[in-house]
Amino acid sequence: MARIEGVNLPANKRVEYSLPYIFGIGLVSAQDILTKLNINYDTRVKDLTDSEIAAIQKEITDNYKVEGELRKEITLNIKRLQEIASYRGLRHKRGLPVRGQRTKTNARTRKGPKKNPIALKRKVTKK
Repeated sequence: MARIEGVNLPANKRVEYSLPYIFGIGLVSAQDILTKLNINYDTRVKDLTDSEIAAIQKEITDNYKVEGELRKEITLNIKRLQEIASYRGLRHKRGLPVRGQRTKTNARTRKGPKKNPIALKRKVTKK
């Protein structure tokens, strides 16, 4: 099992499909890395040599922002939007969709489960 950028890559998968397990690397980026290093896409992770793993690690470290560094940058960008009180920042702060989606219906993923529609409805108790 190869460990790159603190992520254990699945040993039985092809390298092309196991590199996207690293946050910040997608399929296209993985293919670019493998092409640049002349590694066959069909190679399984368990069949990679130590030198190939080291080359992939070096390529990712030098040219890509991944894992913790990328997550930190994303959260700082969101904080900046909230501090300058932009529309997008306010939407993030309120937990509503940010990119123009409708909220009259749908948007349950961002808004959470439905709340009671009648404000002061009391439960009826039998006497």
